[in-house]
Amino acid sequence: MAGQADRQGLSIASAQLAGSIGLSRYIVIMSASTLYAEIEEALAAEIAQGEYRPGEQLPTEDELLQRFQVSRITVRRAIQNLVSRGLLEIRRGLGTFVLSLRIEAELTKLTGFVEDMKSVGRKATARVVSQGVIAASARVAERLQLAKGTKVMQIKRVRLADDMPISFDETYLPLPLGKQIVRNDLRLHPIFTLLEEEYGVPLIEADYELEAVIATKAVADALQVKVGSPIFQIERTSLTTDNQPVDYEVLSYRGDLVRFVTKLLRHPGNLVTSQALRFRKR
Repeated sequence: MAGQADRQGLSIASAQLAGSIGLSRYIVIMSASTLYAEIEEALAAEIAQGEYRPGEQLPTEDELLQRFQVSRITVRRAIQNLVSRGLLEIRRGLGTFVLSLRIEAELTKLTGFVEDMKSVGRKATARVVSQGVIAASARVAERLQLAKGTKVMQIKRVRLADDMPISFDETYLPLPLGKQIVRNDLRLHPIFTLLEEEYGVPLIEADYELEAVIATKAVADALQVKVGSPIFQIERTSLTTDNQPVDYEVLSYRGDLVRFVTKLLRHPGNLVTSQALRFRKR
């Protein structure tokens, strides 16, 4: 019965689409054998793109039936899969809501974004916004121990976890090293990995400065949040041997998805190891 209903819905969708181009945004035509999977991925993509934000309610079951023109069991299976993936939660008597996954970050070890995401089973990706040579500002020059105005490589990227924008990164590198880094596809290759494995530059330690700020338009656009949204801003200067700075970053993390924690030792001689990141439901 469900298969017949889905095939019938497919015919209805085709007829409606043919009759009215204005409905094309809402009608999705799919193979009957993969209907629920296609609906699942369509909704997951819209959540990742910010069309449904954390805490917002998803359209009702009846509205989804109308939109996709499929059977009720197909919609329910797609929704249940999204619940299992941790993207949605069902609140009895209220409806289905986009779940807020908050990343709890322990600042106890120098790790990169990709390493952090792998440690919790999340898929890390990057989108390069821009890259090019600029004159170092006073701040950048100080962090890289260069003279103000020295040419450096600037790289701007959006970092995503399971297609959700998490961080907007501005990276500054000494020019000779930066020219080598940008020859690589930075959507696929993390800068930390390139420094250590491709160019033989070991990362020994880093200086962190963390501050609560509000999102500027550039950061808000990159992270798909409203201007003025809360942002955790980290300035990180990574050092190689002989305390030589090789990488200065300004990292802007979404305040609604990230929380930073650390452990303070009463007696600093003790070593503490911990997982860099944990995802938790609000």
